Amino acid sequence: MSEHPRAAERAGILAVTLTAFLWGTSGTVAALAPALSAVTIGAIAMSGGGLLQGAINARAVRAAWPSLMQRWPTVLAGGICVAIYPLCFYGSMRIGGVALGTVVSLASAPLFSAVIERVAEGRALTTRWSVACALGIAGSVALALSRSESSHGDSVSGSTASAWGVVLGLGAGATYAGFSWAMRRLMNEGLARGASAGGVMGLGGVLLLPVVAVCVPSVIEHPESLVVLAYLVVVPQFLGYVLFSRGLRRIDSSTATTITLIEPAVATVLAVVVLSESITAVGWMGIGVLAVALVVLMAPARRRRSVSVEQRSSHSGAPAVDEEDMHEAVPRGRRGT
Repeated sequence: MSEHPRAAERAGILAVTLTAFLWGTSGTVAALAPALSAVTIGAIAMSGGGLLQGAINARAVRAAWPSLMQRWPTVLAGGICVAIYPLCFYGSMRIGGVALGTVVSLASAPLFSAVIERVAEGRALTTRWSVACALGIAGSVALALSRSESSHGDSVSGSTASAWGVVLGLGAGATYAGFSWAMRRLMNEGLARGASAGGVMGLGGVLLLPVVAVCVPSVIEHPESLVVLAYLVVVPQFLGYVLFSRGLRRIDSSTATTITLIEPAVATVLAVVVLSESITAVGWMGIGVLAVALVVLMAPARRRRSVSVEQRSSHSGAPAVDEEDMHEAVPRGRRGT
């Protein structure tokens, strides 16, 4: 029995929302291991989470191996994006500062996702997504401004550092959008969720191993950081991406990356509660705007049925589908778990 498009979409939104909450714990937990660099934490966490994805989904990957090999450009592109993403993301925060790096990386991802979907699939944008994306970016900017003076990070002063921080942040946004689209594309083409996530994330984890090898000595010097790294690997990176891939079964990558704009809000609240950081009124307003963006995405789509859709439905015997459901719901021909 097939899942109703709107019910499927809401389930996908819920899964990605839970992902954003798990990802939002990363910064607070990482702050408990100040002896490790941001790049070390990011590379080990992403590589470990990706390798776990590959291991847990090994059976699905083996079963779908011929199909994955037929689509090797998509798998390879996704894996490379997974490997590059943490280096750009954490590098952006280290060079340009936490506020600048976070807002550029996360706020640019939905825009890159929309461009990728438009160019690769000819997919039009819905008004609802456009409004939610604009609200999400505005809320992220407000949060970044409220935390720019108190955030933990290795910011470097100077216009050159800021410029490189923006460049790396855009690289992070593009690669995040890239591997999200790659997993979604594989699922759309009939591959199971486990095979898609295990193939892309597992390959990314393997590609990051040389970086991890360089970072191992600093971890050995600070064994107390192992608990922090274990949490980051298992919870935000592994469980987080399990939920994220389940969400991608039901919603577009542009919608998923828009939802994860609430991650800075989660990180900010945890920083206030756990790390005793301060937040201004502007920051609280930003959190409110991000909440509104999520509500906009969850709101029922306006029902608009075109004559042509209804006519095709009457001839085929299949029920007509709302235009926005046609855009955002899972294609009917795709199967997978």
